[in-house]
Amino acid sequence: MSGLRGRAAIVGVADAVSPTGELEGSVRALEVAMIREALDDAGLAISDVDAVFSNLSAGWAPAMELAEYLGLAPQWVDSTQTGGSSFEIHVEHAAAAIALGLCEVAVIVYAATPRSSFKRGGGGYASRGAMPGPTPGAEWELPYGMRAPMGAYALAASRHMHEFGTTSEQLAQIAVDTRRWAAQNPRARLQELITVDDVLASPFEASPLHKLDCCLVTDGAGAVVLTSAERARSLRKPPALVLGTGTCTTHSMISEMPDLTTTGAAVSGPLAFAAAGLTPADVDVVQIYDSFTITVLLLLEDLGFCPKGEGGGFVADGVLAPGGALPANTTGGGLAYTHPGMFGIFLLVEAVRQLRGECGPRQVAGAEVALAHGSGGVLSAMSTVILGTEATA
Repeated sequence: MSGLRGRAAIVGVADAVSPTGELEGSVRALEVAMIREALDDAGLAISDVDAVFSNLSAGWAPAMELAEYLGLAPQWVDSTQTGGSSFEIHVEHAAAAIALGLCEVAVIVYAATPRSSFKRGGGGYASRGAMPGPTPGAEWELPYGMRAPMGAYALAASRHMHEFGTTSEQLAQIAVDTRRWAAQNPRARLQELITVDDVLASPFEASPLHKLDCCLVTDGAGAVVLTSAERARSLRKPPALVLGTGTCTTHSMISEMPDLTTTGAAVSGPLAFAAAGLTPADVDVVQIYDSFTITVLLLLEDLGFCPKGEGGGFVADGVLAPGGALPANTTGGGLAYTHPGMFGIFLLVEAVRQLRGECGPRQVAGAEVALAHGSGGVLSAMSTVILGTEATA
């Protein structure tokens, strides 16, 4: 069990989404709004912040530039960029820094407006464009028709189907269950219930993945605030203690993934559970990156919720849906809630809200342990965070 267990806590959260998929304001304005809201949620002020985590900016040093904009002189800045898992890694780094006394109050923030940008004539989020610069992927994958990013996930899905007999119907059930959660969330982009047949009838994006197997493209923003467990107990909301974390990166290009059916979550998950002194059976609610339905299936296996190769059967009967044995992606996830390009911050926000009992009709009764797992790149960078209430300390 890690010596860091329970020494830091998430004490403030905020996110901004819209059923239209669009938000008003610049990325910087959204970042500032989220920081203010998350600090207010915690009962803290901007003057309390001495660590800034941000990985998205037009400049070369996002966290430093944001700190300057906020008028801060932080003791710790971190611009780690691993795509959708960045924010789980930020929690890991912040919790370690707090435990070591290197900072006391850390803010992690993300905002992006690809949908609004595209409608205003900007680049938005393109899946067919060339990768910027002379990257290995631009040289060795895109010329052969690899559609990014869905082509990479289609390869993983095809391989899983070949090796284990997983079916499109089983993947579709993940989208159906996620939409059932979204139907209980008035902030979700897509709230209409769907069926397995609806998923299979939607057009292919990259075979075997259909449109409804794929995440949204929306605007979105979010922030989380961490401090020491000791200080957390005197703040406004019940703390979500950081019980365990783990990270593993395995590749950058999908063609270099060691095994298309096994991700780095097979390392990050056990690391986090060992640090927390828990097992998958102890988890009450899961917030798991759902860029595509195959992402969810692979991560459930690799995190230990079911054996490798048995994910299709595991999800087939609605285990992830409201009332299921493993409530997952209770906002509606990246498939139906929001997905501005990197979804990891929203996993953390919802995990904390579930532990506080703040989720209204989608609340998981008695939730005391929540897992948030981010996936970055093309199944490339995995990071797992296990959070708990004071009852789990």
